[in-house]
Amino acid sequence: MKKIYGNEYLISTLENMIRRDKAAHAVLFYGEKGSGKKLIAKYYIKLLLCESLIDGRPCGRCTACKNVESGYHPDVIYPAKSGKLGGYSVETAGAVSSDAFVKPNNKSGKKVYVFTDCRNFDSRPQNKLLKLIEEPPDYAYFIFTAESKSVFLPTIISRCVCFGTSICTEEQAEQALAEDGYSHEEIRNAVKCFHGNIGMCREYLLDDSLRRKVDLTKSLADSIIRRDEYAMNAAFYTVAKDRNDVGEVFSMLDKLIRDSAVFQKDPEARAISCFGDAARSLSEKLGVYQAARLHRYIEKARSAVESNVNIPLVIASLCAEIISTV
Repeated sequence: MKKIYGNEYLISTLENMIRRDKAAHAVLFYGEKGSGKKLIAKYYIKLLLCESLIDGRPCGRCTACKNVESGYHPDVIYPAKSGKLGGYSVETAGAVSSDAFVKPNNKSGKKVYVFTDCRNFDSRPQNKLLKLIEEPPDYAYFIFTAESKSVFLPTIISRCVCFGTSICTEEQAEQALAEDGYSHEEIRNAVKCFHGNIGMCREYLLDDSLRRKVDLTKSLADSIIRRDEYAMNAAFYTVAKDRNDVGEVFSMLDKLIRDSAVFQKDPEARAISCFGDAARSLSEKLGVYQAARLHRYIEKARSAVESNVNIPLVIASLCAEIISTV
């Protein structure tokens, strides 16, 4: 079973819920991408379904644990996403509501529905699920993962036990990556970009497209420093075909802007962005209030992209706002 670094209190709380026979029927894990939400959700599923818990922890060896780990447990259901935004539809919510009343066929007598990466979760399917989550069958459990609680209706949140996940220390990230068999240089490069976010470090080492987005973020920072609106537009357009890619670049640029503001106040502070050096250079050009304004512009652009607004128009507007501010 893969070791979970960090979030020790959260893991302990989940284990205690099981020991006391107080397992929550609806749980929401939220936190930044790569902070371990799905890994912790899988651990909770194993706690629910394990056939022979050891000291209140999943054994990792029984059929249930192995099936959960491989993603093929018949009573662990991952509802399908659909549409351009990759969300959950009303039809899917209706299918879950019907299926939830079909009893499970396993030793634990439990059935788990897992809604992952709830980034674009329309209010209609949420309302469709509300009654089920409020009064579930005794054997039915519901798990949601998301970067923010804000994507959910207050009525859904009020019926879930919510746990925020956090990133680890850089030392823990280095240890986890070393256990994966990566070289010292690979680990150093990944941790320099994504610090204690083990999930993002792993993705950086495995995914060429993420490495390109990291390089793109540095190019955007250089364009801001030079006040080159054309270069900024050209860089952004390399990812303009995919909303998720654009959103990811927005997030990385936003962290870089955040670092530049922090370095204004504390030059020795630890960076959280993928290019601390670029953030330090940017801090020489931007004041704290300018950085705050850029953050608002990026958040507005991110919201527009998630709302299906034309991406090239959003990018052009954002670049003009950034250049007018620096």
